[in-house]
Amino acid sequence: MTKTNFGKIKNGVEASLYEIGNSNGMKVALTDFGATVVSIWVKDKEGKMVDVVTGYDTAAEYENSTCYFGATVGRYANRISDAKVTIEGVEYQLETNDNENNLHSGSNGISEKVWEVKESKDNLITFTCVSKDLEQGFPGNATIDVTYEVTDDNALSISYKAVSDKTTTFNMTNHSYFNLGGHTSGSIYGHKLWIKASGYTPVIDSKAIPTGEVAPVAGTPFDFTTPKTVGEEIDADDTQLSYGAGYDHNFAIDKETDGVEEVAWLTSPETGIKMQVYTDCVGIQLYTGNFIGGQVGKGGVKYAKRDALCLETQFFPNSINEPNFLTPITKAGEEFNSKTIYKFSIA
Repeated sequence: MTKTNFGKIKNGVEASLYEIGNSNGMKVALTDFGATVVSIWVKDKEGKMVDVVTGYDTAAEYENSTCYFGATVGRYANRISDAKVTIEGVEYQLETNDNENNLHSGSNGISEKVWEVKESKDNLITFTCVSKDLEQGFPGNATIDVTYEVTDDNALSISYKAVSDKTTTFNMTNHSYFNLGGHTSGSIYGHKLWIKASGYTPVIDSKAIPTGEVAPVAGTPFDFTTPKTVGEEIDADDTQLSYGAGYDHNFAIDKETDGVEEVAWLTSPETGIKMQVYTDCVGIQLYTGNFIGGQVGKGGVKYAKRDALCLETQFFPNSINEPNFLTPITKAGEEFNSKTIYKFSIA
């Protein structure tokens, strides 16, 4: 593992950049600011190293961005209606940072903290932070760990562990934006995608709160049970697509077990790189970077609309308030655990 300076954030704290990897040449760069994935280098079909995620060159740029590039998101990823949760009969008011709703838990969250390094090896690093009681409106003093491990089979394994002294909610995800042609290569329309989901959660309107229904994907642009290119139906005349200006929807994974299993894969025709997604989560949010235009990223590259996509493993959006969905509640003193793996190979 190597450690270098990643610049100061607004409060004057110095952030660091850490690089871990395996003996095959796969490397991952991470910063303690937000426990964030900055780069993932993997080999393409010609053996060349390709960085397959969007990002920035300094911690300050991450601090000033609203895109959550590579961030560890929690306590509650995605949206909460009316920015309110009720836990054990008590209503908690959250920040209204997405219309009248709460998105990714609001500002001053764990994605904006400088985390401590708890453990590190050549191929592994564990970051830890404390989310204080009511810091973003959520109950309980919570200790949160995230472990990134580059495995010998060219995978990035992400493990979450959290515990709180009050009953609370944990719904953790990583918000990396992937372009398997390389982060400088432009549109992801030609990427082929498969998602193991016969249902998805349609939203009420452009504010992206689910209706509470799990609707069939069959016969809609949301059907990725048979692999197709991302661009094939992204601009179809479809009300749900118009709400998100493209794909920005949660898919209800056809789970076979409670454990980690393959739920999606993505390939690039240009590089031949394939990424398989494994998780123990019940949902996965496909977001096709519909609003990232104008971002200036690593090396000065300008990211345009739909130059990368997210596959965010999670509980369903607003599941804390929706009785039809599995509710993410962790009792006081109990340990929350979740795991997601992004595995890379040549298709």
